[in-house]
Amino acid sequence: MTTAPIAQQLVVAISSRALFDFEEENRVFENADDRAYMNLQLDRLQQPAKPGVAYPLVKKLLGFNADAVRRVEVVILSRNDPVSGLRVFRSVRGSGLAIERGVFTRGRSPFGYLRPLNANLFLSANVDDVKAALEAGYPAARVYTHSATADSHPDEVRIAFDGDAVLFADEAERVFRAQGLAAFQSHEDDHAARPLPPGPFKPLLEALHRLQRDDDAGKLPMRLRTALVTARSAPAHERAIRTLMDWNIGVDEALFLGGLDKGAFLREFEPDFYFDDQTRHVDSAAQHVAAGHVPHGVANE
Repeated sequence: MTTAPIAQQLVVAISSRALFDFEEENRVFENADDRAYMNLQLDRLQQPAKPGVAYPLVKKLLGFNADAVRRVEVVILSRNDPVSGLRVFRSVRGSGLAIERGVFTRGRSPFGYLRPLNANLFLSANVDDVKAALEAGYPAARVYTHSATADSHPDEVRIAFDGDAVLFADEAERVFRAQGLAAFQSHEDDHAARPLPPGPFKPLLEALHRLQRDDDAGKLPMRLRTALVTARSAPAHERAIRTLMDWNIGVDEALFLGGLDKGAFLREFEPDFYFDDQTRHVDSAAQHVAAGHVPHGVANE
């Protein structure tokens, strides 16, 4: 297998609990200690773990390498101990996932390794690790391990993003919370031509856009589709679109819902993962699709 230049690769770091269903084992860890957890994982070494909430996304992303060009790299980045890591990699092998690298830190926060990994995304069930990664400048989300998952559109990866405090900074959201909807709409209308500052997930969207350029050229074994799903409505829609144009990044779908429940719309789009900074939207989304909370911005202060 040849490897794409590092600047063109999409690197996803993922915790073992986000990739596999280790909820039963995690309850042992929380109710006892790490030694009991280690022993349980070792006892189950020959028992492959069931897929977790981010498993379908990872499997599809690795499909971009199906023509023997490594465009996507997935790395296990876990608070697990190295012994428990044996079961993680046994489960990886049993699932046929082409994952070769892993970092196991036995309880210590692993986010510091995102830098040498050149990670474009970090998915974890541990909110403290996710917050630390975001503060360090990396796109990161806490996966909702109870999210619904689906195996639709097998030849296409679909990823959906909220706008403010996710793709964009929370500048406009702060106006809304301080002054209300009318002031927010007026502010965004007045500043429609001024791009919004970037939010924590702009680097991921850029990495996906690089993949999509090859996708549009018909060079890839998988397709990619992205969506902006936001509570904005006209006239505040214009600034969001103009910001993406200024970044020279496009999305395939843009849903300006004006406060409507996002879950029903996400059920129709069927993303392999959805990112939002507000827990109520993630709760709604998780009833239908795999979802993650981005604990960033004014809504999380």
